[in-house]
Amino acid sequence: MNPDQLHRDGYALLRNLVPATWLDDLRAAFDACETPSAQWRVPRGPDWRHSMLDLDPTIQAVCRLPALLAVVGELIGERFFLAQVEGREPLMGGGHQGLHRDFSARRPGDTVNVLVFFDDYGPSNGATRYVAGSHRDGAVTAPATPEDEARSVQISGKAGDALVFDANLLHGASLNPSGERRRSILIGYFAEPLYSTHLETAPLRSVRMDTSERFDPPSAAFVTQ
Repeated sequence: MNPDQLHRDGYALLRNLVPATWLDDLRAAFDACETPSAQWRVPRGPDWRHSMLDLDPTIQAVCRLPALLAVVGELIGERFFLAQVEGREPLMGGGHQGLHRDFSARRPGDTVNVLVFFDDYGPSNGATRYVAGSHRDGAVTAPATPEDEARSVQISGKAGDALVFDANLLHGASLNPSGERRRSILIGYFAEPLYSTHLETAPLRSVRMDTSERFDPPSAAFVTQ
């Protein structure tokens, strides 16, 4: 994928991003750090497992994989920081979300989300849907429509893949009909000017990790598979 395509579509699906030798440790970290909804500052949804794992060193290493940072930096387009990471897994019969946007805070493109999958994922266990290019249309403040749902695409792939997307892109998790495990982490990266606002809300988002490190966007064009 070239930069023009990335900005046009608003997302990139990075296959085999995470080294296979890391996956067992990542799954173990997810399970060990599973945290009931009531123990989060803001209660989580009852049809999901949630894992407070932002202090785990292997999790932190995933958030800093060079190929991932290159795509995130290209989307944000300026100096940025790692704002948060948490684990999520839809329970059997749960996990459905309507298509929605998480929204940029200061300007379009200043917030990028990443889902990194620790288990194989697809329609059978509630994989994410998205609408390509929906971060760029003229109605990013409007709610999703049935037409948006009709043109959404549900991803499928293997453990170790990552979905990187502009926060304004329409997306949503799907129902997990089988109960098959679908552990993942949701990572948030913000443009540097959002740091003071981030610090004000970090406790409410149960952010415990150090977020002072800064990353630069790529200085040259890149290609992802």
